[in-house]
Amino acid sequence: MTETVEVAIPVDADAAEALASPARRVAAGHYLSAVLREGRIGELMAEAIADLKKEARAAGLTDDEIEAELQAWRSERRG
Repeated sequence: MTETVEVAIPVDADAAEALASPARRVAAGHYLSAVLREGRIGELMAEAIADLKKEARAAGLTDDEIEAELQAWRSERRG
């Protein structure tokens, strides 16, 4: 088995509460390790972005507004 290493990952308050259990942290760590090792992170990121866009649309944003926000964020990150 591969050596495990503790890392800090920012999560929302609900996720942090769910991860209060050591057993859940171990299970989540195994899952995340497998996802990263198997190269599925791109799929998961695409799913997360799709979910966020769905929430933004439900909040009344248009696809053009969402894209403009993404472009602004990308510009800020590039500095």
